[in-house]
Amino acid sequence: MKVLVVGGGGREHAIVWKLAQSPDVTEIFCAPGNGGIGEIARLVPVSATDIDGIVGFSKENGIDLVVVAPDDPLAMGMVDALEAAGIPAFGPRKDAAIIESSKVFAKDLMKKYNIPTADYRVFDDSREAREYVMKAKLPVVVKADGLALGKGVLICHTRDEAVAAVNSIMEERKFGSAGQRIVVEEYITGPEVSILAFTDGRTIKPMVSVQDHKRALDNDQGLNTGGMGTFTPSRHYTGAIARECMETIFEPTIRAMNEEGRKFKGVLFFGLMLTENGPKVLEYNARFGDPETQVVLPLLKTDLLTIIKAVINEELDKVDIQWEQDAAVCVVMASGGYPEAYEKGFEITGLDRFGRQSEILVFHAGTKKEGDRFLTNGGRVLGVTARGADIEEARRKAYAAVSGIHFKNAHYRRDIGIK
Repeated sequence: MKVLVVGGGGREHAIVWKLAQSPDVTEIFCAPGNGGIGEIARLVPVSATDIDGIVGFSKENGIDLVVVAPDDPLAMGMVDALEAAGIPAFGPRKDAAIIESSKVFAKDLMKKYNIPTADYRVFDDSREAREYVMKAKLPVVVKADGLALGKGVLICHTRDEAVAAVNSIMEERKFGSAGQRIVVEEYITGPEVSILAFTDGRTIKPMVSVQDHKRALDNDQGLNTGGMGTFTPSRHYTGAIARECMETIFEPTIRAMNEEGRKFKGVLFFGLMLTENGPKVLEYNARFGDPETQVVLPLLKTDLLTIIKAVINEELDKVDIQWEQDAAVCVVMASGGYPEAYEKGFEITGLDRFGRQSEILVFHAGTKKEGDRFLTNGGRVLGVTARGADIEEARRKAYAAVSGIHFKNAHYRRDIGIK
């Protein structure tokens, strides 16, 4: 099969890397890809949000399957357009991807179908929102309704912070049109865990549990980012909690989407908070997470292409998905200044030490290749992933690998895998 993966980050590198291992994949393309992806796939100079360009390339090149990885093209309806052109595509259609592209939709869905989540209010008027947060119990969480690169969630500990968050999102439009509406949410506490799940709209099969590190600095300080590192498995996600989540969250969400006429097929990501009152949903994502994918896929024993085809054909119940019992840790190496202003174009050295080692995987996120040199080309530059018998071993290996990779103004957290 000729496969095209849409996207150009660390998640896409991990997906391309895994698909390239499938015996049925004869050729693999990535649009637009990055420097590292170009080592194992043919790069296509088409933007991940260029629906006509992706459909046109797929038709002209006889692509048998398109894997749409990022949130934006899913929300825009890329899967719908590919299917209309007769091209099999992996990912939810536009009407189902709304579960991520609108936090208001997601919260209202959970309320309607009694799926546990934090209490909330929705506002499309900034004045009313400011009045509300001046009286709401603190801390309070302010969320932009739309897609904001994982950065549109602000935890406010004071009235001034809450008002500033409302103004930043709704008045200053820090996240553009994503801030036309906001969700103001009750602050809940407990260990966070991310569960990615394959689903064909009937059957849902969770992957291994993951814990993410969103803040830019050690000890969860600094600004929210797209993710500075991950590890698997979660130390808190027990078998009993997994069963509870399946009964109260995972299966009810699939049923709810079907009831709404929005069958979800692809990867559904559950961001959970394990509160003292049980697991609650913080957010849904409509695709593989980044950098969660960089620790999940290295532990997947089953052929990824087999799973993807089963999802598309609604035959997921026939696939026995197997996982390695190892742990994995991913440390993101970012450009200094991320998630705000940063410079690009610095040479990356030390990558040649890793080759095809199975225990150390370096997934490129924001790189480009010029000649035989890799240069920084984004905020998150690399995801250095290591496997081990347990989290501590994987963590030691990951940081040993990070210590040998260098570029100007490199920034990374030193505490991934500890919390």
